Amino acid sequence: MPTPLMPKATAVWLIDKTSLTFEQVADFVGMHPLEVQAIADGEVAQGIVGYDPVANAQLTREEIARCEADPAARLVMMESNLPQPKVRGKGAKYTPVAKRNDRPDGIAWLLRNYPQLTDAQVAKLLGTTKETISKVRDRSHWNTANIKPRDPVILGLCTQSDLNALIVSIGAQPVPTAVEDDAAA
Repeated sequence: MPTPLMPKATAVWLIDKTSLTFEQVADFVGMHPLEVQAIADGEVAQGIVGYDPVANAQLTREEIARCEADPAARLVMMESNLPQPKVRGKGAKYTPVAKRNDRPDGIAWLLRNYPQLTDAQVAKLLGTTKETISKVRDRSHWNTANIKPRDPVILGLCTQSDLNALIVSIGAQPVPTAVEDDAAA
């Protein structure tokens, strides 16, 4: 069941303005009944201004009156005609400013060791753009003179498991990393 917008503030309003039971309020806002009781006792949510679910089209007065008359009844949120937000993926991968200059080095390493990788695969793994990858590939990157191919795992741009999964998906053998070389010695 969807919870109302600003559940704690909605609970404050329902406790102050209605005679609903703690269980009814807790069920509607998605909280534990003891937390709702603590709000009523003034131990929790001090200073939170109540959020009116009737004025904000989440409940009707009739629904509140129905549930006040029957303690076993549960509040039902009104249907909204507003479009629901679209669920997105993880989003862009954040790379700290200190590591952004290392990204072309990781791209160069991947292109040298796995030339069969597509730009999209490299972009997804390292969180970069296809434009940057193509500039590193054709040596038109602004910092080409200083790019040294280095393992993106050691640079902290991706995890070893993500890199291995990508390499296995293209049917290649993983190149031993510096960490694996040290373990073999």
